[in-house]
Amino acid sequence: MEYRRLGGSGLALSALSLGAWINFGGGIPRGEARDLVAAAWDHGINFFDNAENYAHGAAERMMGDVITDLRLPRDGYAVSSKVMFGSAPEPRPMQRGLSRKHVHDACHAALGRLRVDYLDLFFCHRPDPETPVLETVAAMDALVRQGKVMYWGTSEWPAALVREAHAVARANHLQAPTMEQPQYNLLHRRRVELEYAPLYAELGLGATVWSPLASGLLTGKYDEGIPAGSRAEREDWLQERLVGADGENRLPRARRFTALARDLDVAPAALAIAWCLRNPHVSSVILGASRVAQLLDNLQALELAGRLDEGVWRRAEAATAG
Repeated sequence: MEYRRLGGSGLALSALSLGAWINFGGGIPRGEARDLVAAAWDHGINFFDNAENYAHGAAERMMGDVITDLRLPRDGYAVSSKVMFGSAPEPRPMQRGLSRKHVHDACHAALGRLRVDYLDLFFCHRPDPETPVLETVAAMDALVRQGKVMYWGTSEWPAALVREAHAVARANHLQAPTMEQPQYNLLHRRRVELEYAPLYAELGLGATVWSPLASGLLTGKYDEGIPAGSRAEREDWLQERLVGADGENRLPRARRFTALARDLDVAPAALAIAWCLRNPHVSSVILGASRVAQLLDNLQALELAGRLDEGVWRRAEAATAG
């Protein structure tokens, strides 16, 4: 395993990490979840990503349960949560957002579900236009000072709003955000590579990126279209991810990429993850495996990232260009 600093901080995260979105808390049985976390730990993964709204809190409960069961040393791993959407199926006004109250309540609820005394990383899951940035920054600062949170950050915030949070923190002697959690893959590059480009050096921003496989598109599973009866056929949000914003059709780009992987005789998923790893501003790439075999296959990305030459990466980018 390779380890990278979280932006300008001293925290060393595994370059590949394990996330709980979709699979934990209902997507997979508890035994499979335990085996996944155990395999991740055995292969050097030390960062486990969560959020309050994943399976309405059940994902965090399952993650906390299996980590406790495995008796992982608390000083050896980092666990995260995210606040914004609430954990209730239909949250009331005070049960969502980035107000001081909900940030406080969400942190303490996550601590209970994950069975830990503090969160290593705590993200503002999306911007909250109804709450002043200063209120949110102050709430996060209070949790850091109380020892309930080690590092706080944002997820899918515009660069201008990240800058505003830093400016507000400096002006008021508060803890500034350390990291961002954006989507990043060969089909979705602009925010990480262009919008945030000045922030890595300017603010010491770290990036823990999600969806390296573009919701499965870059694995080849949709090369023949969306299978009848599949989750992608049933759920509108996933169909939107597969098609892309503004009706952009991503399937032909994904097919060209998987064809390249076949030419190289490598798994397309590992190749796509390896491409993300090549970005020096990426602190950790979050994997969403549902089976141990799938996780082990994805871990091959570490070897590919170091072995394949620049010509291959240029071909991958050309294949997936819009």
